[in-house]
Amino acid sequence: MKSAINWFEIPATDFARAKKFYETVLGIEIMEMPNPSGHYGMFPADMQNGGIGGGLTQSDGNKPSKEGTVVYLNGGDDLSTPLSKVESAGGKIVIPKTSIGENGFIAHFIDTEGNRVALHSAK
Repeated sequence: MKSAINWFEIPATDFARAKKFYETVLGIEIMEMPNPSGHYGMFPADMQNGGIGGGLTQSDGNKPSKEGTVVYLNGGDDLSTPLSKVESAGGKIVIPKTSIGENGFIAHFIDTEGNRVALHSAK
């Protein structure tokens, strides 16, 4: 097994609001995909070179949560950049940029849907 993680999904109650939040914070485009039971969008990933991808989903059975598993998104070269956009995009920072020693930095936030999500960067 190359990696324990190969896909993630972040649930949303309001897909359009969540999509705008993540596009604003991460400076990315989430590609909407057909989904007969709701809404689905894919985060950018280089899947052909072993990249790990994920989706944003709104459908029955998916419920946002600030408890449980935490997904760490790529904070780029310095997570201060995306973290500085969290609150203006409608989220709430719950753990500010914090050093984890030689492994870089992390920060946690609550997104517009009520999910606890994190960022990681080398600096």
